[in-house]
Amino acid sequence: MGLIALTGCDVHDGTQMHAAAVLLIEGGVCAGIVTQAPEGAEVRRMPAGILAPGLVDLQVNGGGGVMFNDAPTAQTLRHMIAAHRGLGTTAMLPTLITDTAAVTRAAIAAGVALPDLLGLHLEGPHLSVARKGAHSAGLIRPMTEDDLNHLCDAAQKLRNLMVTVAAETVSADQIARLTAAGVVVSLGHSNADFDTCAAAFAAGADCTTHLFNAMSGFGHRTPGLVGATLDGAGAAGLIADGIHVHPAALRMAVRSKVRGALFLVSDAMAVAGTDLADFMLNGRQITRAGGQLTLADGTLAGADLSLPQAIAFMTEHGGVTRERAIAMATSAPAGVLRSPGTAGHLCPGQACEVVHLSPDLLQARLLDPFAL
Repeated sequence: MGLIALTGCDVHDGTQMHAAAVLLIEGGVCAGIVTQAPEGAEVRRMPAGILAPGLVDLQVNGGGGVMFNDAPTAQTLRHMIAAHRGLGTTAMLPTLITDTAAVTRAAIAAGVALPDLLGLHLEGPHLSVARKGAHSAGLIRPMTEDDLNHLCDAAQKLRNLMVTVAAETVSADQIARLTAAGVVVSLGHSNADFDTCAAAFAAGADCTTHLFNAMSGFGHRTPGLVGATLDGAGAAGLIADGIHVHPAALRMAVRSKVRGALFLVSDAMAVAGTDLADFMLNGRQITRAGGQLTLADGTLAGADLSLPQAIAFMTEHGGVTRERAIAMATSAPAGVLRSPGTAGHLCPGQACEVVHLSPDLLQARLLDPFAL
């Protein structure tokens, strides 16, 4: 297949926007971003919008009508991946919400069975009951030596393994051992004070799960996990839907977080890519209405959000440019991973997947790799 020149759009390479640029693709490999199509290239004019790397999502609980927890198998993973590719996400960490040890082990085995999988995110079960959110309190438990060893072993078999823990439920030694084994340790669902969180970051945790949500909040005398995150060098995920985090808080995070990346997550559930009105999680019904997902008592349970919608929200309400918002869903999350490969970037000489973002940023269409 010859050299193809995609024109008519701005091009975002994962970190920088190139206005009115030409993206060159040859055999599924990025051949460059230039200002003019070279002689001999097959020119294809695209609709107005932005060409960008496939989006990267580090927190995906379900999609296409299924939850990873309900059937932690390779088949479920393939189904979720296909659903999110339809929404523009080409690299993701399927996420297991707090469950039993048996389900956790099955989820890891399913991930290992798919060598091309970017990795997994285990959100729990070593969390704080006081900040459990939609997680089942009865399934939250301390981390045992057996748990620790199994996670360390899984990190050697998966391309990437992210584990969300509460700073007060795991020790600094456990965090250090997980980090040394290659686990990306993220703090979340935690009621810990600032000093405890700072100590966890010092031990090796380098990320915060859905900043502001299900954690000790910021007070001028008690900064909590929010304060430790904004003050520290680790990365932090954001659910930018206007429901989980007020726009003013998003803007505050953007202005305050001068060290470490902020990145966008969907926190997507089974309804992603479908018109489902409800689904089940650990035997509890979750209802979809008004752009949010809730348990019967009104507790938020994941998000009814796609990454393109989050990008658009950040540009309109989060105080960031289009350039930065797209980076927050491409290179920024990829940078959190131990082994991102080419995810989140359009780099000359490297294989790439390209999405076309609509002018309003609300939709992302994955370009057919066989046509490029």
